[in-house]
Amino acid sequence: MDRDIMRAFERLLDGRPEITGGSVNVVNIAAEAGVSRASYYRSPVAGAIKEILAAPSTKRPEVDELKAEVTRLRKELREFRREKAEEVRELKTTVSTYANQIQVLALRNAELEVDAAALRGQVADATAGKVRPLRKP
Repeated sequence: MDRDIMRAFERLLDGRPEITGGSVNVVNIAAEAGVSRASYYRSPVAGAIKEILAAPSTKRPEVDELKAEVTRLRKELREFRREKAEEVRELKTTVSTYANQIQVLALRNAELEVDAAALRGQVADATAGKVRPLRKP
């Protein structure tokens, strides 16, 4: 039982809880060890754990710190997603503008092709008197 309590305590200190939320307290140590609180308090290990926890230099995983880190990372992720969504909107607008300009240019190109074909026809039909060649062949 004492070994189970120590292993449970070490898991909680290392931030590797198997059963509880991770806070280092009597209830969680007993739950992780699979013993009752009364059994925990009767164990000689309880006094040693109390001394370890009372020492200011004891490194404990702070659930609040971890929660704050998760909150910070979630906020950072939301900001990143917002920035990427704005970038995608801007790119879609740019693509739409380019597509409209390409369509206008394609229509203008088709008009010019029709005009060029008409002019070629007039040059070829020089006998009709509409167009005279500048140079004589």
